[in-house]
Amino acid sequence: MPESSLGDINSKTASCIFPELYKLLEKRKEEGQVDHSYTANLMEKGLDAVLKKIGEESTELVIAAKNRDHQEQVHEIADLCYHLLVLMVYHNISLDDIHTELQRRLNVSGIEEKKSRAKN
Repeated sequence: MPESSLGDINSKTASCIFPELYKLLEKRKEEGQVDHSYTANLMEKGLDAVLKKIGEESTELVIAAKNRDHQEQVHEIADLCYHLLVLMVYHNISLDDIHTELQRRLNVSGIEEKKSRAKN
């Protein structure tokens, strides 16, 4: 499969939804309306509940990928991204934190990057 270039990014991708969704999740956390918000309810249940959902969505994505079901993969990737953002908000990990880490890795070989994290 060919790698994407920056020239392949369309306007939908360029105007990323993650910041808007992250702010909405923060609002749901702050409001804490567990009877009206899935997000608030999930966060109220605690870290184990959030992690369980990430595990479930990861497994569902693996199955969709194994089945080569494009639309189901898109659906499960969206679910996984959503629940990862919930975890980020839960732990106050900003999108900038993730951006900085990915930017740091951008021009580094994956093999070299893993070696740099190896414990002595």
